[in-house]
Amino acid sequence: MRKTNIVIDRDYEISDVDHRIFGSFIEHLGRAVYGGIYQPDHFSRDENGFRQDVLELVKELQVSVIRYPGGNFVSNYFWEDGVGPIDQRFPRMDLAWKTIEPNTFGLGEFANWAKKAKADIMMAVNLGTRGVPDACNLLEYCNFSSGTRYSDLRKKHGMKEPYGIKLWCLGNEMDGEWQLGRRTMEEYGRISAEAGKAMKLIDPSIELVSCGSSSKDMPTFPQWDAVTLEENYDYVDYLSLHQYYGNDSNDSDDYLAKSDDMDEFIHTVVSLCDYVQAKKRSKKKMHLSFDEWNVWFHSKKEEEDIIKRHPWQIAPHLLEDHYTFEDALLVGLMLITLLNHADRVKIACLAQLVNVIAPIMTEEEGVWRQTIYYPFLHASLYGRGTVIKTVVNTPCHRTSCHEEVRDVICAAVYLKEKEELTIFAVNRNLSEDQELILDIRSFGKMKILEKLMLVSEDLKTENSLNKERVKPVKDLKIYADGQNIKTVLKRASWNVIRLKNKTED
Repeated sequence: MRKTNIVIDRDYEISDVDHRIFGSFIEHLGRAVYGGIYQPDHFSRDENGFRQDVLELVKELQVSVIRYPGGNFVSNYFWEDGVGPIDQRFPRMDLAWKTIEPNTFGLGEFANWAKKAKADIMMAVNLGTRGVPDACNLLEYCNFSSGTRYSDLRKKHGMKEPYGIKLWCLGNEMDGEWQLGRRTMEEYGRISAEAGKAMKLIDPSIELVSCGSSSKDMPTFPQWDAVTLEENYDYVDYLSLHQYYGNDSNDSDDYLAKSDDMDEFIHTVVSLCDYVQAKKRSKKKMHLSFDEWNVWFHSKKEEEDIIKRHPWQIAPHLLEDHYTFEDALLVGLMLITLLNHADRVKIACLAQLVNVIAPIMTEEEGVWRQTIYYPFLHASLYGRGTVIKTVVNTPCHRTSCHEEVRDVICAAVYLKEKEELTIFAVNRNLSEDQELILDIRSFGKMKILEKLMLVSEDLKTENSLNKERVKPVKDLKIYADGQNIKTVLKRASWNVIRLKNKTED
């Protein structure tokens, strides 16, 4: 059996985890809204038409912040269409996804739903087909108290107090040729700076996210990020990153190595931000918002067929990936990567939340958890605290495209108030178990709370409404041996080891 040794010293802190790392995303796309979080004719609906079965799973995940309303949708978003009395709203063509947006669910409905979900809102403004005035009008509608055109319009619509949305995206993927109102890097740098300047005059308490490159594979990466940041650096607080991964080649070893690409992506963008900071001689350190990340590849061919052959539907089945066990492992690896960069990544949004490349799926009969639901759940429940640097001595294995990669990837989070230490670990060796020895002597005497695992004999196993094949199991074969913890990490497994200081009993 292979062996992995991990040393965790409580004095080697990386950073406190910003709770907004455990965010997600709701776009007006497919069945994310209609038939997802909102279905007035469903048996589980409440008085607002919100599906209660969906809401319960969202609350179980403890999602901290939700990005809305897009995504590509936002680049032709007319927010005025989705406010006021529902019977006075008009449908609109959504050119991003070639569907019909009925506008029966809009800003007010989402704000109400997010409150019930106990999540903050990350609002996006349209800098594609619209611009600075409309961004200011939307902010005025949401956050200004009263006495102006749009604040009084909000009050007329039944919301006396401002929504108080504090986090705003300045457009979406503005470098993408698929984006309506696509901008050059010089154009986006200028309009985002002007929008940011104006919005912070209206509400100085807000935070703003600048659009970084749509992915690390864009031909203009990283020049786009450098040029736009040099223009808007004084007005924005975060730079966005987007990245999705897939296993089109059906090479599972190499697929699970793609979290290394995510790690490299973050390192590159951090270096770029620090370069711009130095060039501008600024005292402000730019932080990152990884506000789109996930596995996405299962549904792409089907999505293209629906859009081309059956356009202009309301809430068609789009981007409905059914995730496998190996997808859950990669999502776990990506969560570990985000945690290990908690010093710079302050916001992250799993894209998306319901039905559309999502951990939660709905049917008329009910709702169910995809395989990727559980790594996110565990990270959200036990990953809030201070990330501690881990020193890992683990074997490596060879992959087709990533060459030699480490078998075990991990992150450690210490919750000081409760004296609890959680280790998240993935054994991405597909053929061999690992004997794991954790050296935690710096934490004093610790007791074992539990060890949770996700394991499956078949990497392609999926969950469904009627059968939850991939779900956490408790592993009782974990032992405290002096100042070490010993256990076995099964081949191809997600593991959560929870420990607590004995002196707190």
